[in-house]
Amino acid sequence: MAIMTSQAKLSVGIIGASGYTGHELIRILTNHPEVSLCAISSRSYEGKKISELYPNFRSICDMSLTNQEEVLARADLIFAGLPHGLSEPLAHEALLQGKYFIDLGADFRLQEESHYLAYYKKNFEYKELHTKAVYGLPELYASDIRQAKLIANPGCFPTAATLGLYPALQKLKLKSAEIIIDAKTGTTGAGRSLSQAQHFAEHTGNFYPYSFGTHRHTPEIEEQASAFAQEQIQVCFIPHLLPISRGILNTMYLKVGEDFSLEDLHSSYKAFYQDKHFVRVLDLDERAAIAPVANSNYCDISLHFDAHNKYLIICAAIDNMLKGSSGQAVQNMNIMMNFDETAGLDFIPSAF
Repeated sequence: MAIMTSQAKLSVGIIGASGYTGHELIRILTNHPEVSLCAISSRSYEGKKISELYPNFRSICDMSLTNQEEVLARADLIFAGLPHGLSEPLAHEALLQGKYFIDLGADFRLQEESHYLAYYKKNFEYKELHTKAVYGLPELYASDIRQAKLIANPGCFPTAATLGLYPALQKLKLKSAEIIIDAKTGTTGAGRSLSQAQHFAEHTGNFYPYSFGTHRHTPEIEEQASAFAQEQIQVCFIPHLLPISRGILNTMYLKVGEDFSLEDLHSSYKAFYQDKHFVRVLDLDERAAIAPVANSNYCDISLHFDAHNKYLIICAAIDNMLKGSSGQAVQNMNIMMNFDETAGLDFIPSAF
């Protein structure tokens, strides 16, 4: 299939369009200058208009939700926003037809099948696809993404963790290979299906940790970090649920040696990310926070040093629905199709 040019819009479709990631994809793609949204699907709401589920789309996008076979037939590039275990056969079919496939789920994120089995209780169904899938973190793997037809869109927590950790793991000889990640997220990270914890009375005014040592993003973070450090990295990763709709803040703790210089490391971060449009390395007197990145595709990173205990502290903030999911998926599409990497995404974060 030929790379699309600005003269012909790329036909894109969304499988699993009724969830939050689907909503964000529609919101972005409807205004994308290079694409035409041709089909969207949902098993639960087939036949309904997307504007019935999300009234903000009234008169903007009134497309009817169809089935996934229709999306596969009509689209040249498919986004899949599905629970784990459901994307592999769809990706297999899409690639047989010479199409592009971006999976926003977990089916292709892990390199080791044993990790997938341990955390997701499934084996790889189409093992050959996993040799073709590219981990879609554009700031690190753009050259591979540009050649790919199958993208594993990273998880939200791993996106913030990986972008925050990468220059440090490249530059530092850590005193310990263990990293502590204290992570906070808004409720949209759990998806649209209702649970008791998401009831207004249970959640509002509350704040608590969950998935102690068992969160499925743990092996994803460890695989990426170990590759950067060229040694086995373990993370103690504990997420917390905030009483907000969207946003992630990862605070990461790394033990460093006596000769550590925060200023030198900060210069390395600035140099590495200077040409990465969606990553903003803050000055040393600033701190990353959720509000300045909410409703945007940006990642803000701040560096701090606990001189008493010799800990480097890295804070990384993203919007979990955009840079942590749908925005990053579109960024991957832009790179794959030789569009401007910022196309459809370069909107300014809201201040509050």
